[in-house]
Amino acid sequence: VQLVESGGGLVQPGGSLRLSCAASGFTFSSYDMNWYRQAPGKGRELVASISRAGSSTNYADSVKGRFTISRDNVKNTVYLQMNSLKAGDTAVYYCHAIRVSFGRTYDYWGQGTQVTVSS
Repeated sequence: VQLVESGGGLVQPGGSLRLSCAASGFTFSSYDMNWYRQAPGKGRELVASISRAGSSTNYADSVKGRFTISRDNVKNTVYLQMNSLKAGDTAVYYCHAIRVSFGRTYDYWGQGTQVTVSS
């Protein structure tokens, strides 16, 4: 099982980045997908979620209207489009896959990608 994030980097305030997370080794379309982030000295925060078919999404209040989560179940990839970036968005961003079946939770994490918003 692998979740491989990409697309992070250094961007100026107000700029945009698009993160990708490529999944392999499991049935991607059976899993809800999440993006989390962790800033230095802080706990991990759920940023955005998308359902298995992509029909339902949810966002943290701090990113609503600026970030968009999407997925491609043919390419086994989930995306996070981040616009109007702020310094407070600086963090390591993690991709997370989760499925609950018969009371058992199956979940996987990516290794993370650094996003730095700075002038």
